[in-house]
Amino acid sequence: MDKKSSKKYSWFIGIDVSRNELDFAVMKSKTIIFHREIPNEVQTIKDFITELKARQGFTVSKTIFCMENTGFYSNHLLQVLQHFKANIVVENAMKIKNSLGNIRGKNDKIDAMRIAEYTYLHQENLRFWSPRRPVIDQLAELTALRLRLQGLSVGLTTSVHEQRSFVNKRIFKENLKLCTRSIEAVKLDLMDIEEAILKVINEDDQLRRLRDIIVSVDYVGAVTATEMLVCTNEFRDIKDPKKFACYAGVAPFPKESGKMKVRSRVSPLANKKMKSLLHMCALLAMRHCPELRPYFLRKVEQEGKPKMAVLNALRYKLILRIFACVNQNREFEKEYTRQSLPMPDPIFDTTITEAEISHLTCR
Repeated sequence: MDKKSSKKYSWFIGIDVSRNELDFAVMKSKTIIFHREIPNEVQTIKDFITELKARQGFTVSKTIFCMENTGFYSNHLLQVLQHFKANIVVENAMKIKNSLGNIRGKNDKIDAMRIAEYTYLHQENLRFWSPRRPVIDQLAELTALRLRLQGLSVGLTTSVHEQRSFVNKRIFKENLKLCTRSIEAVKLDLMDIEEAILKVINEDDQLRRLRDIIVSVDYVGAVTATEMLVCTNEFRDIKDPKKFACYAGVAPFPKESGKMKVRSRVSPLANKKMKSLLHMCALLAMRHCPELRPYFLRKVEQEGKPKMAVLNALRYKLILRIFACVNQNREFEKEYTRQSLPMPDPIFDTTITEAEISHLTCR
């Protein structure tokens, strides 16, 4: 899990990451000292950090290196900074942009300077980046590849079959024949990826246990479980179901100003893939679950609630079930009864804190 910065820092380095180049803006206290553009290569980055260390007054322990989350383009930089045991912050690009007020103009140098300024202004609230387990990185790459191939498969099949009613039958058959091998090849590749994902999870005891807990919840499948393991970093980065609901675009937010009041809506700032998977799970639960289907019908038909709002509530119910089981390290039980909490021994302990109560409740 990320660690929150707690001590004082003197140097703040903003880094704009691109495929081929890295732009460094080096700030000391409130002043930008210099800007440097270097190739995105391991040895070049090492040489630059070594040059910084030789600078008078510079120490890695009193420096924060901040960059935007740009995926695998940051891998070389993160590898080198880890080697030097640096304080690393990997921040969401939109969060940095929104924190700086009205901004005009954009290029790599200006972006690096803005990231450095953001780092200085928010140094007390930054959370340092820590690497995920390699198996999670491998799982993330496999799921991303599966998503790309699924998009390719849908694009090939849909575009061809939509021609059926609008073009000559002979042309349609010829087009279908010409891309049949490509469609079959993509399907075979998808099967291989599914086997690879299954193998990665089954060979890791922790991932296998978490996957089994998630899929034990009715109408939640293996694909949804795998995506949750990646998104939450095996439930280390996100432990609270409310935070996950916000991340997945399930939590509604109010919109009010003076006398104007608009119905609460979910935010478009969400992981759309995770949201769509949860939506499919909620649809299955709405159609087949003996507990949730009557709930859906009552809310829609008797109380007049919008269907999508009730479906959103079903998504949240599934999230609550998953996180309850994960936090208590148990599989889902329809007739689960909460165990009574042990009372403190008055001889040794006459008080119990709220944190201890929460710990006992989730154990």
